[in-house]
Amino acid sequence: MRLLHTADWHLGQTLHGEAREFEHDRFLEWLGTLLVERAVDVLAIAGDVFDGQNPPVSAQRLLYQFLARARRLRPELAVVIIAGNHDSGGRLEAPSPLLEELGVRVVGGLRRGADGALDVERLLVPLAGGGWCAAIPYLRPGDLPALAGDEPEIAGVRAVHEEIFAALRARRASDQPVIALGHCYMAGGQVSDLSERKILRGNLHALPVELFPADIDYVALGHLHRAQSVGGREAVRYSGSPLPLALDEAGYHHQVVLVEFQAGRLAGWQAVPVPRFVEILRLAAPSAEAVPALLAALPEAVAGDGGGRAAWPLLELTVRLDQPAPGLRARVEEAVANKAVRLVRLALESGGHGRALAGPAVPLSVLAPEEVFRRCWARGLRSEPSPAHLAAFHDLLETVHGQEDAE
Repeated sequence: MRLLHTADWHLGQTLHGEAREFEHDRFLEWLGTLLVERAVDVLAIAGDVFDGQNPPVSAQRLLYQFLARARRLRPELAVVIIAGNHDSGGRLEAPSPLLEELGVRVVGGLRRGADGALDVERLLVPLAGGGWCAAIPYLRPGDLPALAGDEPEIAGVRAVHEEIFAALRARRASDQPVIALGHCYMAGGQVSDLSERKILRGNLHALPVELFPADIDYVALGHLHRAQSVGGREAVRYSGSPLPLALDEAGYHHQVVLVEFQAGRLAGWQAVPVPRFVEILRLAAPSAEAVPALLAALPEAVAGDGGGRAAWPLLELTVRLDQPAPGLRARVEEAVANKAVRLVRLALESGGHGRALAGPAVPLSVLAPEEVFRRCWARGLRSEPSPAHLAAFHDLLETVHGQEDAE
């Protein structure tokens, strides 16, 4: 059995106001071809399929067109999708009666009966060849049992996991491979600061790897955008996002993970690099005077380029200033007007202390919440916030997001 593990597509995302539909379309086309070339049996998508609770129609179209094409290319392919913290579980699950006819199981959230018992049947997916998949979506506070203790959230997640894996063991034969899908923040995970929303009350409640028992052959995780293993266990992995979701991810090696099982057990895994469909240029000018020459070297826009403007590189320009430079943004925009790039961010740095200068050059709408918090803290206190203060900020931010989700 061959499993392809991917996560964090974030369909519908915009990066500093620029739509990513072109890139997502190219990625999904590439992914469909990979399914055929590598003779994949199971496609596991570990959450954050969409970038928001109410994705645009174009993003939903991309998903469903891909699933239909995957079915045509690999008629026996099994697809398992779980909801992430960015997804609306109910919206993701809504077309399940149709998707199941295509071999697609979608798990958006937990369900419990009138007696409070967890409906584990929805979470356990039999795979071709006799394997099993435990599909565990992002667990919101309302999904967890109320338990006492110093860390009730972790205790609640542990209780849910134990119930699911006990039911799985009752069905599994000794020669059957077992995988698990999860969307969560694991202890020790390396985050992408500008593009990830901390979950489960920030870093205070990162989940221990022991929540996934050793008899699970492979754990396919989503949420962290850097590909990595967890807790020293190579078979507990984040695939990472297939596209850069923030400018600081320009240097990441984005990938999907191909996992192979033989004789009912994990035989190995391989990272498959995802092509970069749109480049990210991060240029730095030592002064305002150096900007014209730097931008003059950029390629000219040519009519009829494949993909058009959507295929042009995204440009971040950082300019170091010793004093204010009125009109700099207008001059930069004029300089790139006929260039085959999309200016998405102009950052100004002071030559004195290195912090970004205040002003209209960087609108709040293009900054991640944590970056706004860090800038405000640095401006008021002339220092960096401590890990405890960052955790408290993400705790508050997650509370606000939870209220928005409820509304």
